[in-house]
Amino acid sequence: MNKLYNFFLVSDSTGETLDRIFLAIKAQFPKFNYKIHHFAFMRTSAQTAQLMEKCKEVENPIILYTLVEKQTTNHIISECKSKSIPCFGILDHIIPDFEKIFKTKASHVPSGQHALNKEYYKKIEAMQFTLAHDDGQKLDTAVNADIIILGVSRTSKTPTSIYLGERGYKVSNIPLVIHQELPETVFNSKAVKIGFTIETGRLTDIRKTRINILNDKKSSTYTDQPTIDNEIKESKKMFKSRQIPIIDVTRKSVEETAASIIKIYEITKK
Repeated sequence: MNKLYNFFLVSDSTGETLDRIFLAIKAQFPKFNYKIHHFAFMRTSAQTAQLMEKCKEVENPIILYTLVEKQTTNHIISECKSKSIPCFGILDHIIPDFEKIFKTKASHVPSGQHALNKEYYKKIEAMQFTLAHDDGQKLDTAVNADIIILGVSRTSKTPTSIYLGERGYKVSNIPLVIHQELPETVFNSKAVKIGFTIETGRLTDIRKTRINILNDKKSSTYTDQPTIDNEIKESKKMFKSRQIPIIDVTRKSVEETAASIIKIYEITKK
């Protein structure tokens, strides 16, 4: 696949859904060449004209869209048909099918998923809590978390916590340091506790990269492999003694790790 494909991700909202869908497509065809063009908040005929004009300027244009306003959608479909541009509406078949199931018409309101409702404010509250309780901060109120993530330094605790916070979970992540005991209140809390572990070699590489980025030339046990190996062994020992579920993040993306945590959370709460 040597061609360059120009993907136009067209949405009447933020385009967040299309970004995720494109990632799923890309995962199935890892070797194709592409360039992405974002067209968010597409709601006027002038914007549609600009989109089609841009498609003329590039080779191999492909349009993916999530639009709910029929006039804009029909215009894009018509233009693409006349110009032989591949065009795929992600919601075109789903919404009509659900109209049949629910026996009611869809609202066709753009950005409906971003309404300032109770669920939205719950997510904002979760994000605020998660950011305030990052990296062992505010241990006295960490007990109010939905989820507490424990692990040695540089095991993706922060990015995983933020991802979960965006999903509406209040998360506290706490680093484990040799010879430093955590308050019993952390373990006695109703929060679901999760332990992160990782392969020694992988963590050594991550920490060395971190030190290089920070341009820290001081010698430290932070990147010493035997020390790291001991940190991981001690953390695993603690997790087992406290009956805390362990997730190995060595080869997991943040999204995969978060999905595992949510599953454990749901099972625990049931």
